[in-house]
Amino acid sequence: MDALRIDGEAVVATVGDDWKQGRTTYGGLSAALCLEAAARRLPAAPPLRSAQFAFVGPAAGELSAKVEVLRQGKSALFASVDLTGEGGLATRGVLTFGAERASKLSHLDLPAPETPAPEACELFIPEGAGPAFARQFEFRYVAGGRPLSGGPPDFLVWIRHRDPAARSLAAMVALADALPPPALSVFDQFAPISTMTWSMDVLGAAPEDDGWRLMSSRAETIREGYSAQAMTLWSRDGTPLIAARQTVAVFL
Repeated sequence: MDALRIDGEAVVATVGDDWKQGRTTYGGLSAALCLEAAARRLPAAPPLRSAQFAFVGPAAGELSAKVEVLRQGKSALFASVDLTGEGGLATRGVLTFGAERASKLSHLDLPAPETPAPEACELFIPEGAGPAFARQFEFRYVAGGRPLSGGPPDFLVWIRHRDPAARSLAAMVALADALPPPALSVFDQFAPISTMTWSMDVLGAAPEDDGWRLMSSRAETIREGYSAQAMTLWSRDGTPLIAARQTVAVFL
């Protein structure tokens, strides 16, 4: 993020191999780059409320993000972001920003599960295992399955960036895609998987704390070569931060 540069109307990034997932940039980072590009091109935008991302193709080579305002009203702003690489369009995002409004309504029903502290939990992914980007994060297992375990298709894991400076909204979004799809836990052999779409609601700002986030990811359906999964991210004190859904292609 520190190395992003403005080139005309585009925000340009160079992603190293340590953020790759096979031949492409890790999807969470692609989404985070879209958000950061919007933040730099639209500095007066109100807080982000919702985002949808389509991972159209591999994000390889130098990446360029172009931001377009679709509509701006009194309190809401809609923008699109196209992230392109050497192979053309890689990620398309639609971002919805909304200013806080006075309201007499207040309802919250997304409680965090009771869990041990992350320091008391064992590793979810062994050190050095997994794709290159996974080494950017710490993972602590709480409950559910594990990749290729034959266990239930759901994960409950503490996660955080290894970089203590990664506490922005874009960093939180990059973190929220770090777990493998839970469909992987019911695989009986290794096979490719690929996230196709990601829709999220942003429920809270990224806290300034030690960075630990509790994440639940659950496959609701796995059939016909696709999995639909629901994901929730909470702060360490149990505040919901992101509620999301993904469609994942399953090649098994």
